Amino acid sequence: MELRATQLITVGTYAPRLCGIATFTTDLTDALAALPGVDAFAVAISDSNPYDYPERVRFEVAQEDEEAYRRAADFINAQTPDAVILQHEYGIFGGPSGRYILELLDNLNVPVITTFHTLLEHPNEEQRRVLAAIAARSARVVTMSERGVSFLQTVYGVLGSKIDFVPHGVPVVPFAGPAETEIDKKSLGLDGHKVMLTFGLLSQNKGIESAIRALPEIVAAHPDVVYLVLGATHPHVLAHEGERYRESLLDLAQMLGVAANLRFENRFVSLDELVQFLSLADLYVTPYLNREQITSGTLAYALGLGQAVVSTPYWYAEELLAEGRGALVPFNDAAALARTVSDLFSDRVRFERLRERAYAYSRSMTWPRVAERYVRSAKHAPRVKDTFRAERTGETPFNVAHLRNLTDDTGIFQHAIFALPNRHEGYTTDDNARALMVSVLAETTGLSTDGDLRALTRTYLAFLWHAFDHEGGYFRNFMGFDRDWLERRGSENAHARALRALAVLKDYPDDSLRGAGLELFRRALSVAEGFRSPRAAALTLLAFSEGFAPTEGDAARRIGETLTQHLLNLFEAVATPDWPWFEPYLSYSNAKLPHALLRFGHMSAQTRAVEVGLESLAWLTQIQSAPQGYFAPIGCSEVYGRGARKPRFDQQPIEAYGTLSACLEAYAITGEAHW
Repeated sequence: MELRATQLITVGTYAPRLCGIATFTTDLTDALAALPGVDAFAVAISDSNPYDYPERVRFEVAQEDEEAYRRAADFINAQTPDAVILQHEYGIFGGPSGRYILELLDNLNVPVITTFHTLLEHPNEEQRRVLAAIAARSARVVTMSERGVSFLQTVYGVLGSKIDFVPHGVPVVPFAGPAETEIDKKSLGLDGHKVMLTFGLLSQNKGIESAIRALPEIVAAHPDVVYLVLGATHPHVLAHEGERYRESLLDLAQMLGVAANLRFENRFVSLDELVQFLSLADLYVTPYLNREQITSGTLAYALGLGQAVVSTPYWYAEELLAEGRGALVPFNDAAALARTVSDLFSDRVRFERLRERAYAYSRSMTWPRVAERYVRSAKHAPRVKDTFRAERTGETPFNVAHLRNLTDDTGIFQHAIFALPNRHEGYTTDDNARALMVSVLAETTGLSTDGDLRALTRTYLAFLWHAFDHEGGYFRNFMGFDRDWLERRGSENAHARALRALAVLKDYPDDSLRGAGLELFRRALSVAEGFRSPRAAALTLLAFSEGFAPTEGDAARRIGETLTQHLLNLFEAVATPDWPWFEPYLSYSNAKLPHALLRFGHMSAQTRAVEVGLESLAWLTQIQSAPQGYFAPIGCSEVYGRGARKPRFDQQPIEAYGTLSACLEAYAITGEAHW
């Protein structure tokens, strides 16, 4: 069966808007759309200026119109994309600290991957609150620097398992030799000159005055040097100050006697033009004045073209230029900048070594490679939510009362007599795991604001900790009302259901409970690779697709691949054209098997797993449909074997929920409306 293309929608400013984020969003969208099997287009955030956007922009949001963000969410939801990739910068969204973007995120029902272009070490409270809220509403978050990973965790409270490090993209261009550089220089009338280049929207924090103050000493040693400053004045600066800063730089050069060695290209250039300018430059200079810069597209592009770079040690430069990939000079130190540039122009061996190291390092940063990593992030994001967001009517659609009635200080009882707990039946790990999922999801998705939920979550999680046999590595399942365990070891299904429940704690706002859940998940994971029960395998794969598993690295991947193959082996051993299933019978929670293969198979790019998931689910929905068309699940009063009469009694709600979730997953993957 042919699968639909992975559909991704980028959200951010977009070219021709003059903005570094716009350049990034445009380049990323183009790179995604160029990948085989990917359909990518954009939603553009616009200011008050009119823009002639390309066809790839299919919706426009006026950044100061709060209602426009809700309309954008409606548009995106209607497209049913696999994920939204949001570009975040404080200044491009409306409202205090850009909080209007939360209106879009709160109304989306698809996974969001957010790239944070600015991460402040000391944000004000509103900036911290808005960014943390965006991260909480995102399935994955991306930073382009290792320091950004640390800031997200320590400053904004984002879980490490939710963070992806993806470098800034760079163009795919060949490494240019000296002869090619001279040809490019000739086309711009710069042949015979050594060219220092600074690129970007002009504003005072760029530190260009420091480079101009260094020019007299550089020119004394190398009279043929030209300092080329490429880029228009930043639109916000232009609106408030005009060209005052640029004119002050010209005056400074005139006063220092190096006006003839300074050249401005006062315009916003296309990518092709930027590549041409970077190719002709001998040396790239970023003399920024502030240390607090977490990324720089211009510096990334310079490395991508194999430029020798001299920079001040702002955060991103320290990281990108480490291990001899560039030269660092102190902030606002014109003398040090002059010495370093002059020495590099004189020492061609060191000069070429910097270029080669920079170019080699940047091969992992090319736009196709970066786009592939965003696609992988999208596949690791939860694709279909297991609960629906509450309508914001002021009412509480989820009533906690019955859950509270069935729970004492040990846990939730296994059964009820009408609305009374049946103490005779005691407790189970199975049901406390289910209750844990309910309490966590009801709180984190906004289905309930009942203050008791946090206390209930604590009770159910404590039950799972008590149920776990730390010596044997397994969960016990059945407990009597007297709190005595009725068995030494529970079933594989109960164990896997506990793993699934622990996985939903991955984004829980209480650090203590989330940490306790992660620790128990780690301890309970080791035996999962040996599961033989198909439902235990399926529940574990579903836990992996949305939980703590990415933090476990190679072990989790191995277990996931082993369990996937186990389900495929069962299918191959049992399936026939008229019975395409994993077992010679149907019992309970049947849809979880295809659901797990669909979700984990799609996330891990296992085509056969997705194919088997679709085939088996199509058959299951047919089997569970009455002649009149309504849903008629298999009853649990007995198993349903080949050629037998379908059991009609003891049909359980889990069949409706499980089948619905699996069909939504199939629709998200294939886009086929019948699901």
